[in-house]
Amino acid sequence: MDQAKSTSLVNDKPIPGFISALQCKCPRCRKGKMFVTRNPYNLKQTLNMHKECVECKQPFELEVGFYYGSSYVSYGMSIALSVASLIAWYIFVGLSIYDNRFIYWLVFNALFLLVMQPLLMRLARSIWLAFFVRYNKNWRTNPPERTERTNKDQMNNW
Repeated sequence: MDQAKSTSLVNDKPIPGFISALQCKCPRCRKGKMFVTRNPYNLKQTLNMHKECVECKQPFELEVGFYYGSSYVSYGMSIALSVASLIAWYIFVGLSIYDNRFIYWLVFNALFLLVMQPLLMRLARSIWLAFFVRYNKNWRTNPPERTERTNKDQMNNW
């Protein structure tokens, strides 16, 4: 191994876990991209993921139906965004029972969540995977654990 490559391995600091989840990076090495395309608004390929991390070979599909749990994370983020938009609407526009400002907020919030949905689905998958796969500082030398509960015949049956 040449000197330049060995010093880059030593000085290569990982990005923090929360930042790597927001960037949809592999939680094990925090370098590899989880999704095939970078743009979440390419709707035909929004949720197309690599089978495994291109850097550390961590499998992204841990078991059949693994990402059903990410819907809870997506739901929580949607509620948080709705509450934040309600507070912002209250501060900047105001709410009243005597006019239609609340109805306008409901329409605004529905459109806002609809526009944010592809991004929320990707972030939810990234955060959900980070719950189950931990960072490994020795990811270059230690191979990832192989999944035991995957069934290739049943992977796309839903």
